[in-house]
Amino acid sequence: MLLTTCGRPDEQNIQQARQAAEQLGIRFVYRKKRSIQSIQEQENSDCIVYGKERLELYRKGDREPFFFHPNSAMFRMKRIIRDEPDPFLTACNLSEGKSFLDCTLGLAGDSIMASYAVGSTGEVAGIEANPFIAFIVKNGLRTWRSGIAEMDEAMKRITVRQGYALNVLRNLADNRFDCVYFDPMFEESIDASEGIKTLKNFAVYEPFTSELINEAIRVAKDRVVLKDHFRSEKFIDYNFEVMKRKSAKFHYGIKLKDSNN
Repeated sequence: MLLTTCGRPDEQNIQQARQAAEQLGIRFVYRKKRSIQSIQEQENSDCIVYGKERLELYRKGDREPFFFHPNSAMFRMKRIIRDEPDPFLTACNLSEGKSFLDCTLGLAGDSIMASYAVGSTGEVAGIEANPFIAFIVKNGLRTWRSGIAEMDEAMKRITVRQGYALNVLRNLADNRFDCVYFDPMFEESIDASEGIKTLKNFAVYEPFTSELINEAIRVAKDRVVLKDHFRSEKFIDYNFEVMKRKSAKFHYGIKLKDSNN
């Protein structure tokens, strides 16, 4: 992995890009008016572009980059602000002042909804295994402007933790978060946005195991929630109570803490 600037960088852009490369522990390469494809061919590497508006992550040979965008979260936020029900918030039992840990952060769509629901007195943290995705999403949550003030504030309140979910959970205290949440990549295909498709190119697939669930139960104060394809065997294998949704391609599974004591 290497990092470069936008096509026409100023001194500020160059300094920001160099600092980001140092922080990530990767090589900084001057752009020199080259295309991303030319740089990747010459360097034989994936590439992060530190642009003036956003960060982009290119897999070698791909034309479309991964970049942070709140995706469908903007539409969901507008519905929530209008007090329309959201099945995710219902499944996670989130309200003002509660705490939420997203073990599969991705583009942070669910964490943004959670942050709005728990408000400034609550806490939302998300775990992302890929260090480059974590860096880009963390930057995007801080700098993206959605045009919805409540959403922008919710994004800024999210804490991003880089690492594997199991390792992070092992180092957390008992009953640390009200809800611990998983949204693993579906094993069965569901039509996805371009943002999700490019994310999958860099996603780290952490095994979903009994140890992972047991650690999640220990860390959860109230419940563990799993979002997965409606045909997923994980719901049965790990004894989740399924919140079925008619005609929906995915369901939410719930494990209440009291039922696991």
